[in-house]
Amino acid sequence: MWAASVFTLYPEMFPGPLGASMSGTALTRGIWSLEAINIREHGLGRHRAVDDTPAGGGPGMVLRADVLAASLDAGVRAEDPRPRLLMSPRGAPLTQSMARAFAAGPGLVLVCGRFEGVDERVIEGRELIEVSIGDYILSGGEIAALTLLDACVRLLPGVMGKDQSGDEESFEGGLLEYPHYTRPRDFEGRSIPEALLSGDHARIARWRREQSEKLTRERRPDLWAKAAKE
Repeated sequence: MWAASVFTLYPEMFPGPLGASMSGTALTRGIWSLEAINIREHGLGRHRAVDDTPAGGGPGMVLRADVLAASLDAGVRAEDPRPRLLMSPRGAPLTQSMARAFAAGPGLVLVCGRFEGVDERVIEGRELIEVSIGDYILSGGEIAALTLLDACVRLLPGVMGKDQSGDEESFEGGLLEYPHYTRPRDFEGRSIPEALLSGDHARIARWRREQSEKLTRERRPDLWAKAAKE
């Protein structure tokens, strides 16, 4: 079973949307498991403090190294083979290939930061790998963790109706996905492209490839430049 452990100050946020649709069904069926661990259980003092002011001054608060380390040590065995990820805007960007690699493993340990960030010493001492879902700032790592988990869980065997459903999606071949159509044949003066109605599989494949290339050139020139080199 693919297992996810999430360390957070807000365990009530999980499973959230992951408890619905395909991921929720897969969770019920035991294809994957999810454990939300409350970091505050290892907080200090009567008020279970988990943060303190940043060394050197500055605004906000920082999640304490000793508190997070104690939570991780209690919740994850030292020999646990799962990657330990910290959701962070300064991390490596999440990609489809990264999601596939994570989905092929035993699961993930995810740490959701809050406040101004996490004490650098626990990142180093517990070998946390920083991962980002985009160039913007969220209130905490929980939404980012949900995003990463969704990207991985949908790739697990038995989650999608057909395993090949993910083979031609955006980013799988370095390009954006081609447009999709279904009934009715005509809608508000717009018709399904003739190529898709031809029954000619080679023509359909050629049309889809052309559309993927066109969309990628127009919308993601960075991806197009990379694909052109390969």
